[in-house]
Amino acid sequence: MAARTRALEAVKDTPHEVLEYTSAQDHFGEHAAQELGTDPHATLKTLVIANSANEREMALCCVPVAGHLSLKAAAKALGWKHAALADPAKAQRTTGYIVGGISPLGTLTRLPLLIDASVNALPQITVSAGQRGLSIAIAPDDLARLGGGHFADISSA
Repeated sequence: MAARTRALEAVKDTPHEVLEYTSAQDHFGEHAAQELGTDPHATLKTLVIANSANEREMALCCVPVAGHLSLKAAAKALGWKHAALADPAKAQRTTGYIVGGISPLGTLTRLPLLIDASVNALPQITVSAGQRGLSIAIAPDDLARLGGGHFADISSA
């Protein structure tokens, strides 16, 4: 039985599926896609970025595990000059989730959310449910609505 997380609370009134798998110690997104047998282009990793001019300004970026986040494109979509990956400890404190289990939903601090546009037309995507070994399958539009996010071209293959 899946643990209750803030992410699962966020989706309780929205069509979704909870997926459990054996977690890993690194390459969390790729491992999840492999364990679950999901398409790595539809399985998203959630990365926390910080504005290089103001490190207290942070955002969440969901990109397919088959691709890479373009920090330049993410910064542009947010109206920032430059962005960098957030310090892992700061990301954990801000989201309330551990690295490898950061969900775009139910974070302790509400952050801007960017979702890679490549998944917008897909019927379903998979994101972390707030702990390692736990994912949520959900429609991309529902993720955007629940997370207050929008779609942008932020990944590169």
